[in-house]
Amino acid sequence: MSVLAGQIALVTGASRGIGRAAAIELARRGAHVVITARTQGGLEETDDAIREAGGTATLLPLDLADGAAVDRIGPSLFERFRRLDILLGNAGALGVLTPVPHIQDHDWAEVVGVNLSAGLHLIRTAAPLLLAAPAGRAAFVTSRIVGRPAAYWGAYGATKAALEHLVLAWAEETRRTRLRVNLFDPGVVATRLRATAMPGEDPATLARPEEVVPALVDLCMPEVTRHAEVVRAAAQR
Repeated sequence: MSVLAGQIALVTGASRGIGRAAAIELARRGAHVVITARTQGGLEETDDAIREAGGTATLLPLDLADGAAVDRIGPSLFERFRRLDILLGNAGALGVLTPVPHIQDHDWAEVVGVNLSAGLHLIRTAAPLLLAAPAGRAAFVTSRIVGRPAAYWGAYGATKAALEHLVLAWAEETRRTRLRVNLFDPGVVATRLRATAMPGEDPATLARPEEVVPALVDLCMPEVTRHAEVVRAAAQR
């Protein structure tokens, strides 16, 4: 499948889980994938899987909490590829599950930095290239906890709710352009973040990342007409 041949896709949090599976799927559909994460080793493993699937990738190890580093992504992509067609914002930080009055400043700063501030920096650095693309597409991973606040998930839920608002506001601002911007809720998936939050849960009872990412990658296709929507995965066990 090469429907995305010649396109450049940027995927965050691509060293494991949903980001890794999405990067592989985008590459399988023909895109050259720029994969980011904090761990070089994890990115190399994703790169190996992409190559096994017949695709190509560029590795970009960085910490999304470093706003200045994220700001440099857009200019770097323009210098190397002269384009960006797809932005898939997946990276997320759980923080510490604790009562709201017990949230510590350093834990709050980490979750805000990765889950929210990084989204702003990604949008800001990628917007010019995506708007110039023939069919720019952006999708950010969100969580259904936004609509169902839960005890001890205050920091994670608050930052995901703020990210949703930020992304949907951007979508409204770009409604009359060729760019299409959406959010994707994968549901409960067997990821490391989920295992950290729910250590007693049997991952075999949960959807695997590979089961939910086709619907996420579908939002990045040139023919997609959805805009300013929160799309929820159907693949749940």
